[in-house]
Amino acid sequence: MVQVTPRDEAVLSWLDVVRLADMEALRWALGAHLDIGRPVSLRNAQHWAARMESVGLVGRSRPTFRDGSIVWPTPQAAGKQPPNLFRQTTRHEVAVATVSARYVAQGFTWRRDRRPAGLLDHQVDGVAQRGRVVELVEVELTPKTWQRYKLICENHAFRLAHEGVTQISYFCTSDADRAITREADKFIFRTERQSLVSRHAFDPRGRWVGPELEDRPHLTGVGPASIETELDGVRVWGGTATARA
Repeated sequence: MVQVTPRDEAVLSWLDVVRLADMEALRWALGAHLDIGRPVSLRNAQHWAARMESVGLVGRSRPTFRDGSIVWPTPQAAGKQPPNLFRQTTRHEVAVATVSARYVAQGFTWRRDRRPAGLLDHQVDGVAQRGRVVELVEVELTPKTWQRYKLICENHAFRLAHEGVTQISYFCTSDADRAITREADKFIFRTERQSLVSRHAFDPRGRWVGPELEDRPHLTGVGPASIETELDGVRVWGGTATARA
């Protein structure tokens, strides 16, 4: 019988927020919800996806343009239709999930940004928060025009000054990193400029090439046996018994 544990439900809730994720992001998200602060093995991530797929809570596919599988919450789990994996935004959404999972592994919560209030407002890719630290997070795989960056940088500066935002964090390809660094130097006043940080973290295909996370003292270690136990539960989702994956 397949058990869906509270940790499984937490990972499904995270998937609902990011919409879809590849195995690399799922490895980090599972590690985060096991409180180990590092990714589980690929085998464990694949096993978790198979378990959730067996009870109809996760969809899974391996598009020809990807090196591995992509997973998403099913309508049963999230009440939403499956994503179109061939949209131009898929590469970006997978990259956002990759960043999100690493934040969650550091003890941050992750949520979507509020909707833009108007044409001049800007919605970031995600909001990470831990205590009083609030970071607006952007994933930039393709550079924008300087005109677009001007509007975005003005919006960032306003939110830093008036909305309690601690930092704007960009995770970019090398080209996008150079572009956002150059335009932020032009359009963000020096008193706020240090609060926008850009990192080269992705290759042109959207694969993570940035540094991994350092250890965090507030995260407790869990041994491999405990990980296997947590990821291979036997409680029934919604009270309906199903066969073990």
